Amino acid sequence: MNPESNPLKMAANMADARSNTVAVQATNDDASASKLSCVKKGYMRDDYVHFFVRRPVRRSPIINRGYYARFAAVRQLLDQFLNSDTHDGQGGHAKKQVLSLGAGFDTTFFQLQEEGKSPHLYVELDFKEVTSKKAALIEIHEEMREKVGVAASISTDTGEVHGDHYKLLPVDLRDIQNLNETIALANLDPSLPTFIIAECVLIYLDPESSRSIVGWASNTFSTAVFFLYEQIHPDDAFGEQMIRNLESRGCGLLGIHATPTLEAKERLFLDQGWQRAVAWNMLRIYTEFIDRHERSRIERLELFDEFEEWNTIVWLMLSMMPWYILAS
Repeated sequence: MNPESNPLKMAANMADARSNTVAVQATNDDASASKLSCVKKGYMRDDYVHFFVRRPVRRSPIINRGYYARFAAVRQLLDQFLNSDTHDGQGGHAKKQVLSLGAGFDTTFFQLQEEGKSPHLYVELDFKEVTSKKAALIEIHEEMREKVGVAASISTDTGEVHGDHYKLLPVDLRDIQNLNETIALANLDPSLPTFIIAECVLIYLDPESSRSIVGWASNTFSTAVFFLYEQIHPDDAFGEQMIRNLESRGCGLLGIHATPTLEAKERLFLDQGWQRAVAWNMLRIYTEFIDRHERSRIERLELFDEFEEWNTIVWLMLSMMPWYILAS
């Protein structure tokens, strides 16, 4: 019998996938705790992340610096996108959108609102278990409730928030038909410039699902930027230890062996119709992309004696600059 047609094996694979999904959803708490640790140390400002952390923890300097580099990379690219001078073809300035895939408990929308930089529309998608929790927290905290708009509708039962400029909706990203229906419900306009974010999301999916999502984005949006942040190099000592640590928590990196290098990440996008893809590791991001004055500031925040370990960090940041990407 073909193993793939074995009902018991198929049931076991489905159970493994569900288990992986639940474990991955729990990483929201880790990400929020890491961000709050950075905020408390003065790496960045975020007035909302503390609403999502039940038990604050103090991360080590290397974790704080690594998280800061991740935060600074996406914010710098996002700010460039929002500040870029694009036109609507009728002499006016084009409205802009942000689509966050697997958004978790990210607070970027609220901070952009605080800073007066928010786009025309900001849409966050995740599993219903996650969006329901986030919707509940938005509802009970006036500071966030105010930012989504006093007239916004919030449902913790469905895990949805519908404001004029912010939408939070549940979806399984692997279901492309449902994904299309969800972005229609969110009133996303595929013709508008769109910044797509996927931080440690696609790597937890099977390779075929990742390819489908990347291809879907290319085919759906006429002008888009796709920011991807995820792990690479599973076969060196650091990568093997990382995988063991994640698997011990039930978080299998299902897609890492399909795209194990920077070049493979670029090829994933180019093969799915993107016109340009640029992949950098986080060490290069930190040393070449982040402003040197900003690096000097954060390097004075904590004593740091883990330079050798820092230099082995092989997290990936893949970005496509908005003035180069046109998905067709």
